[in-house]
Amino acid sequence: MTQTKRIGILTGGGDVPGLNAAIKAVVVRAHSCGIKVVGIRRGWMGLMYINPDDPASVAKWTTSLTVEGVRTIDRTGGTILHTSRTNPGSVGLNDVPDFIAQEHRIPTPSGKIDCTRHVMKVLDSLGINAIIPIGGDDTLSYACRLNTEGIQVVAIPKTMDNDVFGTDFCIGFSTAVTRSVDAINALRTTAGSHERICVVELFGRNSGETSLFAAYLANVDRAVISEVPFNMEELIGFLVEDRSHNPSNYAIMTISEGAHPIGGAATEEGRADAFGHRKLGGIGYAVAQEIKEKAGINVIYQQLAYIMRSGTPDSLDRMVAVSYGSLALDQIAMGHTGRMVALQQACYTTVPLDLVITAKKRVDVTALYDVENYRPKVRDMLGKPMFLY
Repeated sequence: MTQTKRIGILTGGGDVPGLNAAIKAVVVRAHSCGIKVVGIRRGWMGLMYINPDDPASVAKWTTSLTVEGVRTIDRTGGTILHTSRTNPGSVGLNDVPDFIAQEHRIPTPSGKIDCTRHVMKVLDSLGINAIIPIGGDDTLSYACRLNTEGIQVVAIPKTMDNDVFGTDFCIGFSTAVTRSVDAINALRTTAGSHERICVVELFGRNSGETSLFAAYLANVDRAVISEVPFNMEELIGFLVEDRSHNPSNYAIMTISEGAHPIGGAATEEGRADAFGHRKLGGIGYAVAQEIKEKAGINVIYQQLAYIMRSGTPDSLDRMVAVSYGSLALDQIAMGHTGRMVALQQACYTTVPLDLVITAKKRVDVTALYDVENYRPKVRDMLGKPMFLY
């Protein structure tokens, strides 16, 4: 067993249901191992904004997590530690806290400032021997950076997009699909009553998994995913035909926020965040307008957006969150760091942390998608794992 006695835990990126369950599992397991847990507020931002020479600063950005203190947190969604999309390795000059010493401000080729030396100084001043970051590929990419600098890290993958490379399942994905299926089925009554075509746009960034799996489970007419550019005229023709074949005279489709037509680009707006991403969304509206203009049929356009990631986790997300939290703490207690907990072929495992930054996880189009007809394609189920990967 390792001599680790004090660890940190943080949540970064977008919130998802199940984060609090994972935090609680880590704290409970740590208590049984005699390890203290420090919660870092607002993800990597907390470590960047802590002034180790100012007790008030430390109190503002950290919190002691005890078994008694986390007793009920798993009953709610979101994260008690709050979150941010901060990358201490690439900080705008005006965003660097004044108290960070000049020798800890390393210029990068992009003109940003790398504050990693300060983050490491903060971890040392807090007496934190290891850290458990819970996040998506952006948050965990910075965890990889700290790992290369010698910080002991065991990561937990979370994102409703389910696009972290190295694991088949991320915390938040199941609830996002569950919420989407419920909303799609509810929208059927309105679409049918008004005899419309319904376009449901789903979060997922550049991964089409939320659109694909929600479409598969809700049995929608068509599903457009980020990985496959679509032909607008073909799609409209399919939907018009689907509507005419439905006794209630309506059709319904899902579309990933990162989808784009053949020859076009994803719909983005606003400034890039700390990891270089601009806000996606609006492609569903563009499709809805095209349907109305070219087919002369009224359309319901619905972005599910934050509804997908809000509220309490479903049973699957809760189970995985608890299991990931316990597994992560066990790895630290055994000294197995530089790892990410994962699910592969429906079995819990760990993988090298730097696997996260080696590739992008996307839909296996050949195995799961009918490119010509814009539909999920899951034929032979025999031998497939629960998550179909």
